[in-house]
Amino acid sequence: MIDGSHLPYEENVALTKKVVDYAHKYDVTVEGELGVLAGIEDEVSAEKSHYTRPEEVEDFVKKTGVDSLAISIGTSHGAMKFKPEQCTRTPDGVLIPPPLRFDILEEIEKRIPGFPIVLHGSSSVPVEAVRIINSHGGKLKDAVGIPEDQLRKAASMSVCKINIDSDGRLWFTAAIREYFDQKPEEFDPRKYLGPARAKLVEMYKHKNIHVLGSAGKA
Repeated sequence: MIDGSHLPYEENVALTKKVVDYAHKYDVTVEGELGVLAGIEDEVSAEKSHYTRPEEVEDFVKKTGVDSLAISIGTSHGAMKFKPEQCTRTPDGVLIPPPLRFDILEEIEKRIPGFPIVLHGSSSVPVEAVRIINSHGGKLKDAVGIPEDQLRKAASMSVCKINIDSDGRLWFTAAIREYFDQKPEEFDPRKYLGPARAKLVEMYKHKNIHVLGSAGKA
């Protein structure tokens, strides 16, 4: 994975091609990125997102030789993907983010049919995990993610990889916070990490079957 999306277009092309040329010598596939996601991922950060321009994807893929392409259609890094004023709220106060730009994804599909597309920043930030964290001492205010039905739709199209790292972090943290709240005297990692791992297994089974559509295809 090489993310040059924060760079001017031609610099992104040059950097990505440099990585591709090197990696392909060793039969290593490369994922590039076009369009900017808000939030922070590793050393790359951006305050504002910029949707991928469909008119650039053909040129980018041709010039760089990437094997897959991460695009920006409304996802965002982290557990606080959107500001409250960008969202609507349900009667019980749950934030609902703006919908993904499927029109952009559809146009990209037309321009590079069959090409593997990737979505970063696609954690759903499950309300229950946030509730458990906050009810056991956490402070995750206005956490909001991408609805799973929208991710399922994307997975049924040209999107072949969806990044959901924050969901794993949230459920792992929720399980540990709940465990320590119930058993404050405990200090053995073998005991409190077990429930956390079990929660991750449960989450990934759900994601693979009901969201990503990858179950049974290994």
